[in-house]
Amino acid sequence: WLAAADQHGYGAPATAVPALLDAARARTDLRPLALAFAGPRGLWLARLNPEWKFALRGASGGSVLPDARDTEAVRLLWEEGLFAERIALLGTVRAHDGEAARALLASTWSSERAEDRLMFLDSLRTGLSEADEPFLERALSDRSRNVRSTAAELLSALPESALAGRMAARAATCVSMDRTGGGQVIVVEAPHECDADMQRDGVVQTPPSGRGERSWWLGQLVEAAPLSTWHGRLGGRTPEEIVALPVLDDWADELHAAWCRAAVRQRDARWSAALLGRPVTSRESGPGTPSLAERAKLLATLPSAERASWVAAFISAHGLSEAFQLLGVCAVPWAEPLGRAVVDALDIARDAGSYPWSFSGVMGLAERCLDPAEASRLELLTATPDETEDTSPGAGGYWSEAFQRLVSTLRLRAAMLAELAQPSELAELAEPTEQAVPAAMTVPAEPAEPGAPTE
Repeated sequence: WLAAADQHGYGAPATAVPALLDAARARTDLRPLALAFAGPRGLWLARLNPEWKFALRGASGGSVLPDARDTEAVRLLWEEGLFAERIALLGTVRAHDGEAARALLASTWSSERAEDRLMFLDSLRTGLSEADEPFLERALSDRSRNVRSTAAELLSALPESALAGRMAARAATCVSMDRTGGGQVIVVEAPHECDADMQRDGVVQTPPSGRGERSWWLGQLVEAAPLSTWHGRLGGRTPEEIVALPVLDDWADELHAAWCRAAVRQRDARWSAALLGRPVTSRESGPGTPSLAERAKLLATLPSAERASWVAAFISAHGLSEAFQLLGVCAVPWAEPLGRAVVDALDIARDAGSYPWSFSGVMGLAERCLDPAEASRLELLTATPDETEDTSPGAGGYWSEAFQRLVSTLRLRAAMLAELAQPSELAELAEPTEQAVPAAMTVPAEPAEPGAPTE
């Protein structure tokens, strides 16, 4: 409902804002949408109640940001504002003028606390470009290890950066074709040391418990190297051909896992698709990683239609038992092929005689993500099937109840969307988001003490 209301430009009535902030405090997944719906009044109220301080993180704290072109006002707020105001200001200036934002950040960089430098640096992910490289290169020498690590990560996401080039050169010395075996096998020679230059470029020297040093260093080098490195290094092959090559000495898992992380970091859809492999292939025999969490990250880099198609084929081949994490990265509402695959798989699970609570996670997702138009098709599944000797006792009745609940939710969503699409009928339920906070609302200089009024 919140997503649809925000999409149609509605704003929360004043009397509903406190309850909306309470809901956002309890449900972190609702926060972005709830705060957008609450609008400026929500930020203003958040300054009056310590329990709502979460709303001020990453926001301007309820104050009005100066025009990005007003250099004096920008400088004043940057030097004297609260941290949340400064973060919001940096984002506003960066959206208008990237060079001005970097200059603003550089003007106080050396005097900022390490945790603040880290947050400021992390904000550069939005709109990251080659123009950020000089600043990020300087951050590689920062006194904070976390800042250095974040700077290296951001630079490795820029394939043309000097750091990416250095990582490519290092990784290329470790991975090559085996010239003695006809050139059809990959051979790996992991680094023997982690020198000072590698550490400056973000390679962590000490591995986690249970990991060997050389494999740990290799994974970091390959992950940070541009994926374009491997086309020339491995005989002009395509990503699909590269991931299909055998790897000597049991290095395949380490190498493929690093390529998976690189594909996610660099948002490379072609490499992600190659590492995912065919959806009908089992996880254990696929080219990339058997981890469902890592596969979900790879899927997130694909275009939404391709992502939905891959997950639909995966469900058709393997059922729903391993599909929950994959469904979570698909665009909502689910595309027709994906929705059809989920419904068919639920029907198959019902006919197999299992209980519906084995699929409660998927059913919950379906209530929120299926296209409401699927309700009529699901109506056929609400009838209680006849029990057989192979079915679990009472399972048919439980499935009938589960499908009835799903159909009811889908119809409720359909009615909700139809109502929100008719703004003339909702004049008393919501206010336009353009409505500003009344002038009488003066933003306090500091958040109120505990026990302050919530309205």
